[in-house]
Amino acid sequence: MSFLDALADIENFVNSGGQILRAIAVLTFVMWAMLFERFWFYKGALGNIVASTLEQWELRSERNSWNAKKIRIAQISRVSDKINVNLDLIGVMVTLCPLMGLLGTVTGMIEVFNVLAITGGGDAKSMAAGVSKATIPTMAGMVAALSGVFGSSYINKIAQRENQLLEDHLTMDH
Repeated sequence: MSFLDALADIENFVNSGGQILRAIAVLTFVMWAMLFERFWFYKGALGNIVASTLEQWELRSERNSWNAKKIRIAQISRVSDKINVNLDLIGVMVTLCPLMGLLGTVTGMIEVFNVLAITGGGDAKSMAAGVSKATIPTMAGMVAALSGVFGSSYINKIAQRENQLLEDHLTMDH
């Protein structure tokens, strides 16, 4: 089987799922691009941001006053905002995936009912296309959502850990 044959099979699969399948594919791609962006941020740039914040905090001569506590809270909040960027949006995308699949189910079933109304139920081949447009997007939406749940859970766990580590490192000991 050649590469072109594989591409043709993929194109046939996407065409049998209808336009909703394309929308699910775009949604899944954007969701995973955002997940990878967060992962790379946590493994790269976040270290510099945390180091800079810790350095600013350590340069303070006193850390026990009311003002120092408020400055500590503000620093944690600024870094936490950077850590949590787009996490809610990723969660929304995970939630949208099965909903888009259900939209595909509805549009496919409308096509089946349309064929039934026009032909009186005698054209099984036309109905099969509608059933395919109903089931394939549902399956794709569920698969995309499941993959997104695992990715989102992992990224959220890293975000929580990084937030907690920052709070633990900004000590108020002198």
